[in-house]
Order: sequence, then C-alpha cells, then structure tokens
Amino acid sequence: MDKIEIMENLNDAQIRPALIAYFESKGYEHFEIMQELHVHRSQAIADVVTLRKESHCYEIKGDGDKINRILEQGRFYEKSFRRITVVTTDKHLKKVVDIAPPFWGIMVARVKSQGEITINIIRRTRVNPNFDIDMALQTLWKSEIIELLPIKNKGLQRQPRATLIEMLAESKKKLEISQQIAVMLGDRHKRQIANNYEFLPCN
Repeated sequence: MDKIEIMENLNDAQIRPALIAYFESKGYEHFEIMQELHVHRSQAIADVVTLRKESHCYEIKGDGDKINRILEQGRFYEKSFRRITVVTTDKHLKKVVDIAPPFWGIMVARVKSQGEITINIIRRTRVNPNFDIDMALQTLWKSEIIELLPIKNKGLQRQPRATLIEMLAESKKKLEISQQIAVMLGDRHKRQIANNYEFLPCN
C-alpha cells in the first residue's frame, strides 16, 4: 500500500498497529494489550483494551467509519470500562469532539510526510461516571469471577454466573473491581499467547 493511498484512506487496518506501537513507545509493553474484546454479552466489541491499573477501552474510527456509531457502542463501553478513548482521523475529529461524552478521551491518527502514522492526544480521558460493576464483570469468565470472590467453596461452581456476579459486586467497590478485572483479563491474555491463541475453555 503506497503513501498516497494511506493518506486518502486511513482506517482501522492502518491505525491499529500505529496505536499499539504508540503504547509500546510509552512503556505499555510491560502491560497486556487485548484486541477485539467482547463486552455486554457481545453487544459491542472493544477494538483495543490496555490492561494497566485498570482496563482502558480504545475505539477506532477511521475515515470510512460512521462516527455516529460511537453513541450506540458507547452505551455498552460506559457500562464496562472506567476509561474510554476514541481514536479517529482529522476527517472526523470535529464531529467526535462534538458528540463524544466529555469524559471520553480523544486521540487523532495522522500521516506524516514520510508516510508514518502518528498518534496524538487531543483530550485526555476522565473517569466514566456510568461504569456499572455488574455489566463490567460480564467480561469475565465464570472461573475468573470465582477466583475474585472473597469466599471459596466447592458450591460456587454450581451457582449461576449472575449470582456470582451479584455476590462479587456487593463485596467490593468500583475501583477495586475495575482493577481486578484488568488483572484477570491480563492473565487470560497471557494464557492465550502461551497457547498461541488456541481455544481456552471459558468456564
């Protein structure tokens, strides 16, 4: 793909590796970076999620994407993540600034004269006030939820997942839950890498 084509059609396939390279340049290689994470019973798919102290969702909107979709997708992201950032292009930047919630971060991908794609922060993310513990825990597998519960007994395996989520949500605060979700997802991602992304049982 030549430089002119990239400049005229800057989309997910070009932005995503540039975004991940940006994270690595900032030292994020010491943390896990997941892609295509299903949230809210697969009602939405987070393009990129960094797993540092908390999970941070990055939604990519390139030149060919419909910007208004972030309003629909955002309802699900806001239930699942305390930190959300949209990564877009100059073509859509004004519209994103106009419609993205004020606590969302905004980044813009741009092509330099040499053809290199850079990522620039336009607005830093703030804590999302709509974070929902129950919905956020839906990103975890049943075994991961059990691991986080303060009590341990064999009967937990027989409990419905919804009951386990309710038990965990009642026992911990939002920030602690958000941090522990990041740890669980990070551990899962490490296992996926170790298994060359072959099937892992989501029990």
